Amino acid sequence: MFTDQLDSFIARYAEVTELMSDPDVINDNQRFRAISKEEADLRPKVETFSHYKEVIQGIEDTEELLAESSDDEMTELAKEELKELKAERDSLEEEIKRLMIPSDPNDDKNIIMEIRGAAGGDEAQLFAGDLYEMYSRYATSQGWRVEVVESSSNDIGGFKEITLQIQGDNVYSKLKFESGAHRVQRVPDTESQGRVHTSTATVGVMPELEDIDFDLDDGDIRIDIYRASGAGGQHVNKTSSAVRLTHEPTGIQVAMQDQRSQQQNKDKAMMILRSRVYEKIASEQQNEYDSQRKNLVGTGDRSERIRTYNYPQNRVTDHRIGLTIQKLDRIMTGELDEIVDALLLADQANKLEELND
Repeated sequence: MFTDQLDSFIARYAEVTELMSDPDVINDNQRFRAISKEEADLRPKVETFSHYKEVIQGIEDTEELLAESSDDEMTELAKEELKELKAERDSLEEEIKRLMIPSDPNDDKNIIMEIRGAAGGDEAQLFAGDLYEMYSRYATSQGWRVEVVESSSNDIGGFKEITLQIQGDNVYSKLKFESGAHRVQRVPDTESQGRVHTSTATVGVMPELEDIDFDLDDGDIRIDIYRASGAGGQHVNKTSSAVRLTHEPTGIQVAMQDQRSQQQNKDKAMMILRSRVYEKIASEQQNEYDSQRKNLVGTGDRSERIRTYNYPQNRVTDHRIGLTIQKLDRIMTGELDEIVDALLLADQANKLEELND
């Protein structure tokens, strides 16, 4: 069933391991990193496939023994061993199917997360602040590092928008399904009659990309330099340190003035611009794919309503997979594992179904 794939993976794994000891590869950081990543991806496949091949050989040997045996005791032992080997074969075949699911090349990357208050005025912006706190606490529980890249707050403790850089192990793999519209239902502090209001905030999750991952043509980027304003120290009024980058083919703009130097602002702006342009291109490709196949957890488009947070009933519902959890209070403190794990399992099950088709 998997012989061709097995031989192909084993052959490539042998090439990759040999390349990792090649001095030319070792001295080329970019190539060595790519080869190392491929080796790490191939290793569990090769180990599982190799064990599967041993089990298949064991089944063939045992069946041959059964055909030739005239000893009753030996026959019973062989039948029991054959039963165990076939059960192991079936288990390995399911594991191999999971390993054959194409991995997301961005899963091990850091992310840029953008949270914006949407429909609902001040209450939406307060909810954006709550989401920021929720993700920050979850990140801390995972041992990740969170840095606020830029933010625009209101007068009551919320955010019109806030952009985060979250760094750590497999950040994108765990948070990539958070993109979309998040709806909150609760009684605002300013509501005198106790009525429940509905507001929304949007979340965008983008992999943090480097030049080697996704390169932008310098000729497509317009750079404007201007004087920073607002907080940041007196130097902002004396030097032209703020930077605005415009990717002309898409019209995407990023302005940055929070860093202390023009170069720092340019570097941060370029990091965000690269991620936003990549997100736009990837989203268009995903939409084209989804027009042909069903994607259980959606496209990641910010206009897509993905989750409702109902405060009166202490309930969170993820609409994509029909998951309802009656512990909103704990989720808002960063206990997101149950939701994250359920989304990952649903995505894996969907891809397995496509693979079987």
